[in-house]
Amino acid sequence: MAKLYFAPVLFFFISFTFSMLGMGGSQLYIPILYWLGMDFKTQAIPLGMLLNVVNSSSAAFTYIRKKLPELKVAIPFGISMVIFPPVGTIINSKISVKPVILTFALFTASAGLLMLSGWKPKRKNLTSKQKFLFGIFAGSILGFFAGFIGRGGGSFVVPILYIFGLQPKIAAATSSVIVSFSGTSSFLSHIFTSAKPMWKIWSLCVAAVLVGSQSGSRFMAAKLNSKSVKLIFGFVLIGISLILIIKDVILK
Repeated sequence: MAKLYFAPVLFFFISFTFSMLGMGGSQLYIPILYWLGMDFKTQAIPLGMLLNVVNSSSAAFTYIRKKLPELKVAIPFGISMVIFPPVGTIINSKISVKPVILTFALFTASAGLLMLSGWKPKRKNLTSKQKFLFGIFAGSILGFFAGFIGRGGGSFVVPILYIFGLQPKIAAATSSVIVSFSGTSSFLSHIFTSAKPMWKIWSLCVAAVLVGSQSGSRFMAAKLNSKSVKLIFGFVLIGISLILIIKDVILK
């Protein structure tokens, strides 16, 4: 189990990067913890979800202070993503999820390629009501499919917000608020059922992610321009889509 002490170092860099993108990072935390020797169900998943919440909520705090998130979209979006996953989970047992995962992976890759190409969506001056309705609609649809394919859905939030018309930095900041909602719900569902914490390792990982998240979110808010954020987004989204296709479509 000595290998687990490498985790905090790795997670600092992961949280630094993912906090800039408005993502929690659980898609990397969980497999790394498993590869380092943690039990998948009782250790890797609950700790990965906790780190996801720490990363996203810490980054959200920084972005809110900088007045970057579009809260009129983020709050209804986040609440809907908490409510609708159970509906998708129920239907999951009756329909094959591979075509849906493939669709989401291709959508994510397309969004990444659009960002790298320099394409800019048409900016829309929406009313508060329209922003609220968009948040409800997008969060409901994404929440349903997150439950259906067994994923947190955070990887798909930024592409939706960007295509909808939010600037890259605003999309990342808004996503961090949304992911905090959905991540907290997922973490609580695991911590009260199957989790068996190893408090020393858990504490070190949480501390590393908190420092990394604060560093990354502050760096993004103060130093990065929209072009740089778009480049990072583009490569990361394409990478995530390839992982989804290989792991959950080809190999599964």
